[in-house]
Amino acid sequence: QFTTRVVSCRAAELRPESGGEPMRGFQVVLEDTILFPEGGGQPDDRGLIGDVPVLRVTRRGAKAEHFVLAPLEPGTEVLLSLDWDRRFDHMQQHSGQHLITAVADQLFGFKTTSWELGRQRSVIELDTPSVSAEQVETLERSVNEKIRERVPVTVRELAADDPDMETVRSRGLPDDHVGPVRVVDIEGIDSNMCCGTHVSNLSDLQVIKLLGTEKGKKNKTNLVFLAGNRVLKSIEQSHSTEKALTSLLKNGPGEHVEAVKRLQSSVKLLQKNNLNLLRDMAVLIARDFKSRPGQSPLFVLHRKEGDSEFMNIIANEVGTEETLLFLTVGDEKEAGLFLLAGPVAAVESLGPRVAELLEGKGAGKRGRFQGKATRMSRRADVQALLQEFISQRSPEA
Repeated sequence: QFTTRVVSCRAAELRPESGGEPMRGFQVVLEDTILFPEGGGQPDDRGLIGDVPVLRVTRRGAKAEHFVLAPLEPGTEVLLSLDWDRRFDHMQQHSGQHLITAVADQLFGFKTTSWELGRQRSVIELDTPSVSAEQVETLERSVNEKIRERVPVTVRELAADDPDMETVRSRGLPDDHVGPVRVVDIEGIDSNMCCGTHVSNLSDLQVIKLLGTEKGKKNKTNLVFLAGNRVLKSIEQSHSTEKALTSLLKNGPGEHVEAVKRLQSSVKLLQKNNLNLLRDMAVLIARDFKSRPGQSPLFVLHRKEGDSEFMNIIANEVGTEETLLFLTVGDEKEAGLFLLAGPVAAVESLGPRVAELLEGKGAGKRGRFQGKATRMSRRADVQALLQEFISQRSPEA
């Protein structure tokens, strides 16, 4: 906590991170603040001004703006409270990034070009087209050795023209930077220009887990990592998943992968058999229709189970030169697939209207119009439309 005073308060809007309509509120500037504004790859802090929640902290020049929903009177003395859990998590991830970046450079010459502190995991962009599994393992072992050595982390401020600045790792200062330059030192390992929040000793990181690499931008590799409490949370989630799988699969964790592979093979075989049965059924349905005396010019069929191939097989077997077919598959009360097949002119005329009645989308060519429907419950309306169309056709048509 920290006691300070309100300097200014102005009306403003905030667009939520998850999207949606902007919120109306106020940007508050304080004499000083313990809430970190987003920057340098690190998200902002959260907390309270009195009992008013701070929803976002941003930097405007040398000042931090705190977005709140209630106005605060300039000149008022206020108690500022920090969300420590969020702050400490960010400290662990940011100091972890500095350590990984420094050691990756020392061991392999991999330079860091950017990084992102995510909600679930963090990513370091390395200036190399690839990183081997052995290099990841060596890097992880090395950074955790540094953590166990309890290496101090300190902060100092230098003038921009200080000769010591030549030994500081940096990607450059912001264009609007004023005043001294803040440098974060990991004793004997790294010296880096940084505005973010950090631990005071590497032992506070607890542990770092490198989750592996992903392909990044051209000739770059993304290294994914967790630090500190995030590693513990990840283990807890994995253990819960493992317990659930043990219960479902009725075997131990060491047998989970083989059990899932067997299930996948069984499912593939069942799907293949099901498809074969559907194809056979489609042929039988079509032949049954064609064998009826006084064959109707309209054939309507709905099945809960089926797919586009099922419907097209029926259309192929029945023939569409003289018969108009309206076929649907899926849950009658939900979404599904539809096919309108028949004489080209009739399908071109009726297809878009069928899609509109089913509140769906589709496309057609050469006497076939098919697509997805969101209102399968309106099939009766489509059938009435098709029957009316047929009754109005002349014998020549």
